[in-house]
Amino acid sequence: MTDVVRPPRFESITAVRDGLRDVRYLADEGTAGVVYLADRLAKPVLVEGPAGTGKTQLAKSVAEMSGARLIRLQCYEGLDESKALYEWNYKKQLLRIQAQRVAEEQDAAGAGSWSDIEEDIFSEEFLLTRPLLEAIRATDPVVLLIDEVDRVEVETEALLLEILSDYQVSIPELGTVVATQIPLVFLTSNNTRELSEALKRRCLFLHIDYPDLEREREIVLARIPGIAEHLADQIVRIVRSIRSLELKKAPSVSETLDWARTLVLLGVESVDAEMARETLHILLKYQSDIAKAAKELGGPAPR
Repeated sequence: MTDVVRPPRFESITAVRDGLRDVRYLADEGTAGVVYLADRLAKPVLVEGPAGTGKTQLAKSVAEMSGARLIRLQCYEGLDESKALYEWNYKKQLLRIQAQRVAEEQDAAGAGSWSDIEEDIFSEEFLLTRPLLEAIRATDPVVLLIDEVDRVEVETEALLLEILSDYQVSIPELGTVVATQIPLVFLTSNNTRELSEALKRRCLFLHIDYPDLEREREIVLARIPGIAEHLADQIVRIVRSIRSLELKKAPSVSETLDWARTLVLLGVESVDAEMARETLHILLKYQSDIAKAAKELGGPAPR
């Protein structure tokens, strides 16, 4: 592992929890503890759980509370080294080669050999950094978010292993690039596939599930300006009852917040069954789920 040392960012678990609360992210003791240990041990955090439970927001909030720059790698099927690590600026390299040929044709003094050109075009000037390389080359404090890592192929995970264990990248033409500072790394997963043991072994593990009733109510109050406590309580109770149904996709915390914003925008002071049914499309994304929820609320699905 690299000898680069990262000064601790957080004094205690309590400082993490309070700092996150200041940026409107309500973390429990377990979540704050994992963030604190990740900072002290210089270990990445693998955050798993249902979609929309605040996994990505945790990384964003840690960056905000610590004043660090957030660098995000959004994972997707087909992600490769050129989009995750680095690639060469081929157009600029080609222009350099063409300029050299013109110089040679004009018998310009000091025209270089091919080895000189090759050394030139594979220099820093022609390197395009992508999120992973940018994160370890940064000189300022960085939070690296590798979002939805379960969406990439198993083979692509190998790109991450050297960075997550040694905080360095091997570039054949330039050699090994070692981190100037160790970023705080968060990997998120919706658990759509099993991640490799090699990847898991390098990370601390954190599971974020749907919050309990009281915590979700606190989240709504913290993130929706001006919402009445009574309305927030009604919203989270209705959402909790809907989550108990057999749905294709249960409403996430982010969808709870969207619903709360909608009701506040509509000037709703108290949610009755009719209003809940009319706005279910904000909370749920499948018509079959909307029908089930509407029936639970005592009426037909909205058209």
